[in-house]
Amino acid sequence: MGSSSCSFWNIASRQAMKSGAFLAKTYCFLHVTTNYLGFPTYCFGPSMSPTLHPSGNILLAERISEKLSRGDIVVFQSPEDPNKTPIKRVIGIEGDCISFVLAPGNKDQSKTIVVPKGHVWVQGDYTHNSRDSRMFGPIPYALVQGKVLWKVWPFQDFGPLAPAPT
Repeated sequence: MGSSSCSFWNIASRQAMKSGAFLAKTYCFLHVTTNYLGFPTYCFGPSMSPTLHPSGNILLAERISEKLSRGDIVVFQSPEDPNKTPIKRVIGIEGDCISFVLAPGNKDQSKTIVVPKGHVWVQGDYTHNSRDSRMFGPIPYALVQGKVLWKVWPFQDFGPLAPAPT
């Protein structure tokens, strides 16, 4: 009886070591992938209509690109609430002169700003219902977490993002 229970514990410990090693490798792979390459993100609300559905989209964003261009859709840490990660379109890059209406319902008041060095100007595609740079100003590159490349869900919209609406 002593040798069969010893054999059981040997097998169990080897299996636990294999499972532990597999879990450690999986965790390392996911950590490197999401922190340095790309990550899934969820976007909901009307601010990016018609590009994204107000009821929600699961998107794939990448962290590799170093340079942002006008028209890119980005995920960034909100300058107003660090726990939020809004998704908006880059309208201006450093040095651009941006003119915008302060209140989209009231076209009387407009403002012009030059995007400072190291910052981008972001806005939602549906400007009548979007909290964006018109409210909190240009955002520093350091707050940009990634550039959105693909729609993953709903599945009928699976694929690369369409170009910016005109």
